[in-house]
Amino acid sequence: MIYVTYVIAGVFIALAFAMLYVYARSSHAGMFIMGLVYGCSGLFAILIGEWWPLVTGFVLVWVLKLLGMEPGAEPPGESKAGTEPPSRREKQDNSSGYS
Repeated sequence: MIYVTYVIAGVFIALAFAMLYVYARSSHAGMFIMGLVYGCSGLFAILIGEWWPLVTGFVLVWVLKLLGMEPGAEPPGESKAGTEPPSRREKQDNSSGYS
């Protein structure tokens, strides 16, 4: 079981490096925080040899995703579903000046 914990912790550390790389390219604060959570939980799991830091880190990252810290995620109140641009035909009809 300890080897499975080490492998998953290694995956978490790899995810942390990937997220910190994306943060360096995009400067999105959510990627930085999620990368730190993954990295710290992976390192802590390796240091103490237990599985529960991995579960804790995974749950914390999902909480951050639910809070909207994921890139491209919009807060629940700011959906763009109701603000569709007019179609091309409507633009042509309105631009002619004839109603």
